[in-house]
Amino acid sequence: MKLAPLSLLVLLLAGPTPPVVAQDRSTEAAGVERADRGDDFYCAERRLGQWFYCTRPKAEPKPETAAPESSVPEPSATERMAAIKQELDELKAKAILDPSEANVVAYVRFQREQLDRASTFSDTWQRALWQNPDIDYTLQRPVNTVAKRAWLDIRKVDRDQVLTNLGKRYGLFYFFAQSCAACEVFSPILRSVADSHRMAVMAVSMDGGPNRDFPRYVVDSGQRARMGLQGNETPALVLFDTATKRTIPVGYGILSADEVMERIFMLTNTKVGSDY
Repeated sequence: MKLAPLSLLVLLLAGPTPPVVAQDRSTEAAGVERADRGDDFYCAERRLGQWFYCTRPKAEPKPETAAPESSVPEPSATERMAAIKQELDELKAKAILDPSEANVVAYVRFQREQLDRASTFSDTWQRALWQNPDIDYTLQRPVNTVAKRAWLDIRKVDRDQVLTNLGKRYGLFYFFAQSCAACEVFSPILRSVADSHRMAVMAVSMDGGPNRDFPRYVVDSGQRARMGLQGNETPALVLFDTATKRTIPVGYGILSADEVMERIFMLTNTKVGSDY
């Protein structure tokens, strides 16, 4: 069959007939477009891939959701106590500066709340001590009359036994002055303590004068300064450890016999902090 020149020209301009591409029935059935297998005619020759999704455009990344703001931390117990005190001070100042009935009532009510809180704490504290003997200090140092008397009696017996044996290791330096009125009072007290517990006493006169309770005395020739004692206060009592050559000041001024014995006992036989 012979074609007219015009028909032949139309066929040449149209180009070759594109081949028919069989569709994937499984894809067609599922309604899913196979973008990775684009049509050669549209995707390659005519370069219409963007319109026919031969190469699917990349999806823009979703913006990251901002992290939720951290919740405000709970105030500490110290901060809460400070806030209560500040509120109490503010209410008090307001009631004083403007003493209306409303302001005074607000202050008294808030103060009462804090008193109730303190009362609850005190009650809980006491109950905790009763149920936990390891934290009850009154078992070590009683405060009620009966227990305290028993504790003092036991301590006195222990103290007297210790002081009786102290003379084997310790001695006493007694600094006095003839012109010292307090020394006249303290000298016989110290004499009785030394005799009852057989403790040696070296009496040292600071002004060269005698002492009737300690007739065998020496005049100070630098002993006090060598012991590291400051000033010239009299009477002054110092314990001397013959084993370590260490001096331990016991006290100044007039002391009772019980005070002298208690101080010597504490300085030589108790640890710091154990009695309190």
